[in-house]
Amino acid sequence: MKEIPEFQTERLFLRGITLEDTSSYQKHFVDYEVVRYLADHVPWPYPENGIEEFLKEYILPNQAMSLWMWGIFLKEKPTEVIGAIELCRKGKPENRGFWLGRKFWGKGLMTEAVAPITDYAFTKLGFEKLIFANAVGNIGSRRVKEKSGAKLIGTEPAKFVDPKFTEHELWELTKEDWSKP
Repeated sequence: MKEIPEFQTERLFLRGITLEDTSSYQKHFVDYEVVRYLADHVPWPYPENGIEEFLKEYILPNQAMSLWMWGIFLKEKPTEVIGAIELCRKGKPENRGFWLGRKFWGKGLMTEAVAPITDYAFTKLGFEKLIFANAVGNIGSRRVKEKSGAKLIGTEPAKFVDPKFTEHELWELTKEDWSKP
């Protein structure tokens, strides 16, 4: 597995996800209120060993090559994954996705976490633009995009774990817009 850079923010520590993070990842991820907003290829109910398989088969073999995944940790609890951010070279359509454990919602943590990742994408990985997506109706995810300066470019049909969501919003953030003060 290739290394990816670590980042610190005011309240958070971000580092590459590892197999050692499996149990805390599962603790906060395997929650229908978290998973319901994700694309329908995420299984629900989530399989018992699903996190370990996901990391072994998808994340770790591709880490720092075609994708990058950071675990999000509170500085006061640096061994417990409370969320994750994934950055993909080839979007489907999005280049970045994230999740955050429910008890951490509404505190500005994800807005804080995406800033160094976005900066890294533009300054070190050479992205000229990033495409983001969220379920229409996922207000928290929408706010993260708005706060980072992304522009809504449209909506499209999409399928999610929760079938009540039938469209996603597409957002674009250019390197130029990100660089503006």
